[in-house]
Amino acid sequence: MKHYELAVKFYKQKGPRHDKSLWAIRQKRDKAIKEVKEWEELRNKASEIKDYVIENLHSLVDEFIKNAKNAGIEVIFAKDAKEHNETVLKYLKEINAKKAVKSKSMLTEECGLNVYLHDNGIEVIDTDLGERIVQLRGEKPSHIVLPAIHTTKEDVAEILNETNTDPTYLTHKMRALLRKEFLSADAGLSGANFLVADKGWAVVCTNEGNADLGAVLPPLHIISVGIEKIVPNMKDLGVFLRMLARNATGQKITTYTSIFGKKDNGKRVIILVDNGRFERLESEFKETLKCIKCSACLTTCPVFRRSGGHSYRYVIPGPIGSLLAPLTDKDEYSDLPFACTLCGSCETVCPVKIPFTKQLVNMRHYVKKIENGEWKMENFGVRLAEKAMHSPKMFKLFSTILRLTPKPLLESMAKEWSRYKALPAIPKERFIK
Repeated sequence: MKHYELAVKFYKQKGPRHDKSLWAIRQKRDKAIKEVKEWEELRNKASEIKDYVIENLHSLVDEFIKNAKNAGIEVIFAKDAKEHNETVLKYLKEINAKKAVKSKSMLTEECGLNVYLHDNGIEVIDTDLGERIVQLRGEKPSHIVLPAIHTTKEDVAEILNETNTDPTYLTHKMRALLRKEFLSADAGLSGANFLVADKGWAVVCTNEGNADLGAVLPPLHIISVGIEKIVPNMKDLGVFLRMLARNATGQKITTYTSIFGKKDNGKRVIILVDNGRFERLESEFKETLKCIKCSACLTTCPVFRRSGGHSYRYVIPGPIGSLLAPLTDKDEYSDLPFACTLCGSCETVCPVKIPFTKQLVNMRHYVKKIENGEWKMENFGVRLAEKAMHSPKMFKLFSTILRLTPKPLLESMAKEWSRYKALPAIPKERFIK
């Protein structure tokens, strides 16, 4: 099923509540950034830093690997998802691990790590509250920061076999269950929000403290992270820490901001993952590598708010997912760049100033190179409209034809468009006589 089909289904079931919940977070975000007078200066600086990282990514990766090893961390470079998963399994088998606790990591979702480890006899317990909820429901996260935003308190009570739907009670119940998992886990798995090149450190930002427990309690801690998460130094890190939580949830800073170097009571491994990122450096979509996964573009997007994350069918939904997904499978995700009104709201809130509107238009051209019948017909209509706009006589002719054409016939000609939208009435008279 394509995005628009899944979106209609979702909206009928949960759309208004989902929209309201996310807009409340957008309002918290707006309030939080108003407290920072230099917000636009921070955005400019963050964008400049990320531009520098993109232009120097190869050398920064080398610098990070060198300094991380000097700091006592094992570092492995994985060229793709398969190599990443095999590396994680190798380290887990070395200690005969049977169970691992995992904090939030979009990179491991991208690589399909949970399923891979399960198929190889290792149980993975997601310990982020939202991630654990969707794991128990047999679902994928629907949002980068709020993975269970599509669920209700009744949904959570059901998976815990509870009749009490009080959110505080359910949170405490889940906390007690997860505490047992932390104490019995053989390894901890996590992602990272940032990597500091000149120190060789990994930085993890959480609100629940689960990443810290997974990093400290088990004897083995594996950090899986994309190479684009590198920042040059601690000074640059400070810019992003001031912006990340404000832009994501409206907080001044996350409850926990942890910097990981050498592990004192065991082994820490960082797996740097390429999985197409170096190749993207050479493409017109290299600016997507600037993304810090704050999810503000999802929270503000009118399409995402009403259609939900699962309608995108990709690990990362929303505007940024509509750019990333077709780069992994152009045929499967060719509809996603069109799941957008080009309103520019995502571009307005992006902390690193990704030019979403331009990139999404470019992505539409990219996927249209498939040249199947649907896109050919659309291209024909666009070219015809372009010619009419350049010719007053042709424009007048088409206007007359439209006014005289019965509305049912017009709707049948534009059936894919009018399927979910009301075709506007054709004016009886021209705007200018």
